[in-house]
This record gives sequence, structure tokens and C-alpha cells, in this order.
Amino acid sequence: MKTAVVTGASSGIGAATARHLAAQGYRVIVAARRTDRLEPLAAEIDGEAVACDVTNPDDVAALAAAVGDRLDVLVNNAGGAIGLEPVADADFDAWEQMYATNTLGTARVTKALLPALIAAEGVIVFVTSTAAEGGYEGGAGYCAAKSGERAVVEALRLELFDQPVRVTEISPGMVHTDEFSLTRFHGDQAKADAVYRGVEQPLTADDVAEAITWMATRPAHVNVDRLILRPRAQASNYKVHRTS
Repeated sequence: MKTAVVTGASSGIGAATARHLAAQGYRVIVAARRTDRLEPLAAEIDGEAVACDVTNPDDVAALAAAVGDRLDVLVNNAGGAIGLEPVADADFDAWEQMYATNTLGTARVTKALLPALIAAEGVIVFVTSTAAEGGYEGGAGYCAAKSGERAVVEALRLELFDQPVRVTEISPGMVHTDEFSLTRFHGDQAKADAVYRGVEQPLTADDVAEAITWMATRPAHVNVDRLILRPRAQASNYKVHRTS
């Protein structure tokens, strides 16, 4: 049986991706900080839960130990946004946290699991964001973190050009999940809801998970370098059709 790892799997895109990969016959190791959410998910999909904060080297080493010598799919999904302030009012503690999770954490997990991925001729799916496609007001910290993650993707693909590992990236736009915007606005439900107000049919976690699973299950010679996924209502980061 093939094995997959999904980081940030306690909710949203990560949890949906774990379910989709399990439905395709993978044994899925779900990793995140919140084991109270991971363990029911692992039981549901007959997988394995591993507590892992991707910013903690000891946690990442424990994840690598749980994986073992071979890994077919790594979905680097852990990350997130904090705040929406302009640079003039920047909270650099939040910027550091976003960089530590989205960029450094993703690189740390990838480095630790790379030998197992090479051994299995596996595939890595990096979940970046359309925040890496260009800046927008209030998004400097998150855009910088996701652009940094994209730089890791691009360099890694070049470095592994002669190795049997595929390096892929999905760049989702507006995805309405229970927690992403709520986390961004420090639990302010009204601000979180306003992000999607009037937007007909934003993407769902399942939409993104389905695309990730498609990317991960292409033939071994097919590499999906980057897939940008947006709802129809979103023409760009700053041009979104909203109904009154």
C-alpha cells in the first residue's frame, strides 16, 4: 500500500486531502499540532495521527521516524495567514510566525522526508496560495511568506532534476474553510465572514483536495509544476465579483 503524509491535517484543506487520498487507497499519516482533531480523522480513514508542529525540529524528526524509509506522497499544507494590516502598521511577530510556518516549516518537513520520497520515487505537493502570485493591500506579510515557500519549490525542482521525485505546487485563491480567515482575524467572526460576503460559490476544501489528489496521482513521468485554482468569481487577488 502506498503511503501519504499530509501536514496541517487537523482541519480545512488538509483534512479534506487526507480523506481524498485515503479514498484512493493510500495509507495516510496525518500531521498537525492538534491531536484532539487528528485522532478522530485518523480513525475515520484508517490512517495514523502524528503530533507535529512544523516549526519544531524535534516534532519533524518524530514525523520522519513515523514515516520510515519510503514515502509516496507528501502534501505540504501546514501554514496560514495572520492579520491584514498595511506595512505601516505591521505586526512583525505575526510576520515571523507566518514565515516560520509557511516557509521554514515547509522546508524543514521536506528536507526530513526527502530520502523516503526519493526511495519511493514519490511526489511532493506544496500548497502555496495566490498570495504568491502578487501582493495586495494588507497582505505583505503573508504574500512574503508564501512567495518564500514558492522560491523553495522552484529551487527544489531544479536541484532534483535528475532524481525520481516530482515537485508540484497548487496555488489556491479564495477557499471558504471554517478556520483560515478566522485565524487570520484572531477569532473575529464578523471580519472572517466579510471576506466571503457576496461571493457566490468560493472554493471549498474539497475542491482543493480533489485537485491535490489529481496532481499526486498522475503517471510518474508527469509533473504538474503549478496549478492556480480560483473560484469563477475571483479574477485576481483584488478583483472579485460580489453580489449586493
